[in-house]
Amino acid sequence: MHVSIVLFTSDLRLHDHPPLRAANEARHVVPLFVRDRGVTDAGFAAPNRLAFLADCLRDLDAGLRERGGRLVVRSGDVVEEVCKVATETDADEVHMAADFSAYAQRREQRLRRALEADGRRLHVHDTVTSAVAPGALAPAASDHFAVFTPYFRHWSGVRLREPMAAPRAVRVPDGVGSEEPPSRAGLSGVSAGLAAGGEAAGRTRMTSYLRDGVGPYAVRHDDMAGDATSRFSPHLHFGTLSPVELAHRARKIGGPGAEAFVRQLAWRDFHRQVLAARPAAALADYRTKHDRWRSGRTADEDVEAWKEGRTGYPVVDAAMRQLRHEGWMHNRGRLLTASFLTKTLYVDWRVGARYFLELLVDGDIANNQLNWQWMAGTGTDSRPNRVLNPVTQAKRYDPDGAYVRRWVPELADVDAPLVHEPWKLRGLDRAALGDYPDPIVDLSEGLARFKRSRGLG
Repeated sequence: MHVSIVLFTSDLRLHDHPPLRAANEARHVVPLFVRDRGVTDAGFAAPNRLAFLADCLRDLDAGLRERGGRLVVRSGDVVEEVCKVATETDADEVHMAADFSAYAQRREQRLRRALEADGRRLHVHDTVTSAVAPGALAPAASDHFAVFTPYFRHWSGVRLREPMAAPRAVRVPDGVGSEEPPSRAGLSGVSAGLAAGGEAAGRTRMTSYLRDGVGPYAVRHDDMAGDATSRFSPHLHFGTLSPVELAHRARKIGGPGAEAFVRQLAWRDFHRQVLAARPAAALADYRTKHDRWRSGRTADEDVEAWKEGRTGYPVVDAAMRQLRHEGWMHNRGRLLTASFLTKTLYVDWRVGARYFLELLVDGDIANNQLNWQWMAGTGTDSRPNRVLNPVTQAKRYDPDGAYVRRWVPELADVDAPLVHEPWKLRGLDRAALGDYPDPIVDLSEGLARFKRSRGLG
């Protein structure tokens, strides 16, 4: 009896899944997910992601059962558990998606050695979790692109593989032991407004957004109150949606909105190829500016105010409160809050990146760390010393204050433009704000401090 294993990792779907398609050519296939002890030990198992993962695994199991199969769930060391299942089922090959992180690369190497020692084969498939594989594109003098524009030019010229249909049937051998797929019930620390996970939810959102939302994306994606972004990022992080399928479907629709959306998929691949080539950038400056970031009691108090959404700058506070409530934040909010922490408060980008990873359901190591470095000026930004003014940005991207009033109820009765500058209110109007704080730093003072620290005069 020919048996193959498909090892699911961050590719929790049935549609457009090359490893599953290849494994399913065997007479029997074991769809396997291992709750990786290494992820937990590394502190990456944040409550919001665990809850979303639980939804994804239950949905994947349901989809497999509709096709006559089921998901096999184990817990522990991935290599040990895969080898156990291979021995139990006499499987002769394992299929999995390629991954780019340093941890994933070490895991793949360990798994390959262990399987080959038992006379089994490991097949690793590219373009499962990215549209273009990290390392597939590189300039003549380097192993990766350090600037997005030339990367995007080459990325746009790649002929993407065609998406694959979900299998009609999956035949799992009898007697393979499995844990129950986890449930988000009973998990503590989960954001109250966390969205549901799973391929079914992702595909429903994909159909709706590509029908109604992608057309105006180019002009509306920075509209903070309009919430016009796709919100696909958690589904891309867990692989319940395929970036290849998304790119194909958006390009088929065409137009400026679809082009702008596809560009965001390319940004995701860009960050993955940077981190694949420079794994140390997850923790170290990609391009150091030799910053002497603030520390000590006052800096710690500023960080706590930033985390709690009590900086006195309404758009920053609104975005931080959205993060805490939803486990997700509007992209413009991510830029503003990161600029404020690293440049206005002059606090180490790693402090902010770590806090985002504690809460973000789409807490992707490449996108999170490298976007933080972009805003801190230590990453790939060609203008590393740019500073986003939260008042100017708020008036531009939340002109009537609807986003701020949604997340900062203390300002619910304040009209624009003063909703973005409540410290200008006087008398009873100011008293009506209750304990909403005054700004923790003057923007001009923060800018001057940053320029001094960077030697900009």
